[in-house]
Parts: sequence; C-alpha cells; structure tokens
Amino acid sequence: MNKRNRMRTLLYLAVGVSCAWAQNAPRPQGQNPNGMHVFIWGGLKSHGLGQHDYPQFLADWSKVLTEHGAVVDGALHAPDAAALEHTDVVVVYKGDAAYLSDAEKSALEAYVKRGGGLVSLHDSLCGPDPAYFATLVGGAKKHGEVNYTLDAPIHYTVADKTNPIMKDMTDLTISDEAFFLMTWAKDGVHVLANAEIAPTPSAGAHKGEIAPQMWTYEHTVPGGQPARAFVWMQGHTYANFSNFQLERTLLRGIAWAAKRPVDELVDYTPPARPGGRGMPAGGR
Repeated sequence: MNKRNRMRTLLYLAVGVSCAWAQNAPRPQGQNPNGMHVFIWGGLKSHGLGQHDYPQFLADWSKVLTEHGAVVDGALHAPDAAALEHTDVVVVYKGDAAYLSDAEKSALEAYVKRGGGLVSLHDSLCGPDPAYFATLVGGAKKHGEVNYTLDAPIHYTVADKTNPIMKDMTDLTISDEAFFLMTWAKDGVHVLANAEIAPTPSAGAHKGEIAPQMWTYEHTVPGGQPARAFVWMQGHTYANFSNFQLERTLLRGIAWAAKRPVDELVDYTPPARPGGRGMPAGGR
C-alpha cells in the first residue's frame, strides 16, 4: 500500500469513527427523540432593524420547536439531499428563497415527491419563476414586481374558522407587509385567512382588494406521495413571530405540513427530568 492510499484509508477510518461517535452522542437536554424532524432554512439578515431577521429566526425557532417536542436541524442555506433524507418538514424563512440552483431544485423536488412538507414564511416564496414555485407551496410572487404594502395594518379575516390550524386565530390586526398579485397553483390551495390591502403608495390601485395571506396546499407529484405546504405571508416585522395567536397557528401549520397531528407541537409536554433541580440523571 503506497503512502497516498494509506493516508486515504486512515482518513476513511477516522471519518467512520467520528460518525459512529456522533451517532452515540447524548442528545441535547430537553430534546424529544421521537419528535417530528424539522429543518429550518434561513438566510442572511436583510432590511432594517427588526425586519427580515432570518438568522434570528433560525436561532429562536430552533429553541421554540425543540421546546415543543421537535428534532431540529437548520442552516443559512438550502438543505441538500442528505439533510432532507430524514426531514418531515422544511420551514423556510429566507428572502427570495425561490431562487434555486439546479442542485437545490433537484433535492427539493425529490423531497416533495416523496411527500416531504414545506412551510413558507413571508418573502420566501419570491423568485424569478412564480409559476414553478407555486407548484411547491401553492402560491408565489415574482421578484421585482411592486406587489406589496410595506409597513401597514393587516387585518386578518379568518376564512375557515373550522380548520384546526386556526384554532387560536381571531380576526386580529398586526402591522406588517401584505402581498398581492400572486401566481397560484391550479388546484389544492385552501385559504385560511385573507386581508384587505391597505392604501399605501405601493399598493396603488390595489388598495381595498381582498388577498389571501395564509393558506394550505395539498398536491401529489406524478409518481410520488401526497405532499403538503403551509404558507404565512407575513414576518416582515420580526416581532410578529412572538404574537401568541400567530405562534400557535404557525406551530399547528408546521405540524400539519409534516403530516403529524395538528396539535402535536402545541400540546407537547416535556417529561419530568430525573435527578432533581432540573438536571437529567447523569448530567454534567
């Protein structure tokens, strides 16, 4: 065996040992090993203070979802095929996430074909080809079109009060950004909440129009398994993620998209920690 092959063999062995160690490592305190697997696809911060804070969402909601019984992974870039292999639902909060490379598109299409769930938040559904991205999440908007209200009141009217996702939602008003001029999938979209477009300069003649702002989408790729997506088009103002009604609605939408019981995250109660004083037995 020459020196190069010997070094390569040692590298392979080291990688194998590292992977075996990682698989046997203790899980994070409070993690539910039987929870749904969520991948948070974030992005770099954009816009002003308190707006479009994608990295903060990755940090905050990795904790929120873990505390509600999920197993969470995530990154500031699109998940690859390996990351998607054991994922139940991808939560996307990244500006213009619909700009996909060929490799990203291939991985995402394969994931959806086998029934993987998607959750799109705010401008994640913005990109160059809204007709294509609408086939993944039900509706999308074209980058560069003036089809937004900017900072303005958004008064939700719940369109389906019987839907279990909307259990905690009322016709509340928040300050955020609403979209219109959407491109829609041919079928499978079910509107959960609408809003009247506020009379801002960017809304122009569209002021007063009623536009969906929250919906579910069910579809099946030919030759694949039924897939689900949940969309909430707000999140321009980051503080709105902490709104009690919206947080619980998002938790239910994520669970629904993952094909899990819709209240699984909301109702999760972590088991009591043995060992006293909140520390697990054998803890550090």
